[in-house]
Amino acid sequence: MCRIWKWWATATDPYIAREEIKRLKPDVLTLDVEMPRMDGVTFLKNLMRLHPLPVVMISSLTESGAEVTLRALELGAIDFVTKPKLNLENGLREYAEEIVTKVRAAAKARPRPPQDLDRTGSVQKPADRALAVASALRGSRASDRIIGIGASTGGTEAIRQVLEGMPEDAPGIVIVQHIPESFCPPFVRRLDSSTSLKVCIPEDGQPVLQGHAYVAPGHLHMRVERVDSRYICRLDDGPLVNRHKPSVDVLFNSLAKYAAASATGVLLTGMGADGAVGLKAMKDAGAGTVAQDEKSCVVWGMPAQAVKIGAADIVLPLHLIAAQSLIFAAR
Repeated sequence: MCRIWKWWATATDPYIAREEIKRLKPDVLTLDVEMPRMDGVTFLKNLMRLHPLPVVMISSLTESGAEVTLRALELGAIDFVTKPKLNLENGLREYAEEIVTKVRAAAKARPRPPQDLDRTGSVQKPADRALAVASALRGSRASDRIIGIGASTGGTEAIRQVLEGMPEDAPGIVIVQHIPESFCPPFVRRLDSSTSLKVCIPEDGQPVLQGHAYVAPGHLHMRVERVDSRYICRLDDGPLVNRHKPSVDVLFNSLAKYAAASATGVLLTGMGADGAVGLKAMKDAGAGTVAQDEKSCVVWGMPAQAVKIGAADIVLPLHLIAAQSLIFAAR
């Protein structure tokens, strides 16, 4: 089902929704992945090509639902809300606050078709210019450097673009993306297949290696510690921090403590303030710090808070962040 928010309208299938969108010119659309007569992703693809507007996907928590939802985010959806597995009606009432919050955020977001969507509707990798810039820095990077990345709303695609700008021997990269546990494996597989890095979900105590990227599990905090001469990932099931687990602040604070000037911190698009204080701690410890700029963010919440408290050494559009991260790592 489609819900067209202005003030409120519904459509039982995509063909009715198409006419209602023309008539009402809505501010936000919530779109179910599974619909009669046309699936949600096909509808979204057509919508973002012809009439871009903020879309929040309604998805199941299954792995197949996660794959489809990640595809929708590639195609320009702003965010998603997951359905409860059982007792859908009561479960959606419990999710009312999340739905309202994400719809409000989407109304302020920047809807646009993905820049790399070609005429056939398939997603292509971005130009190799950023890779060429990054590759030029290979010889000057120390093997004990580490890059931390944090993101939330809009982050699945932002992280993909940053990692695609990294050479295969990049410093070890640790990542926190606010994402459900069941979405994490397909998200990691997509990153692994689209970049030159080895991308994985780490186990507790796993070493951070050059040319690898480690994505925090969707239900655990991830920290980095220094043991002897190497960094390792530490996972724990502690309480929520900034209403999140994993939390970007948890990761960034550990990098400030254990890596200090050997680290680079990158805070990407996202709703809320998670990561801003941790990025400031990294900067105070001597790390290079980067915040994504407002224009390229889907939601300029987390980076905005970092800029507000003076946590970012530099504020950049998304396509320049990979190269700048490598410049900081080469210092």
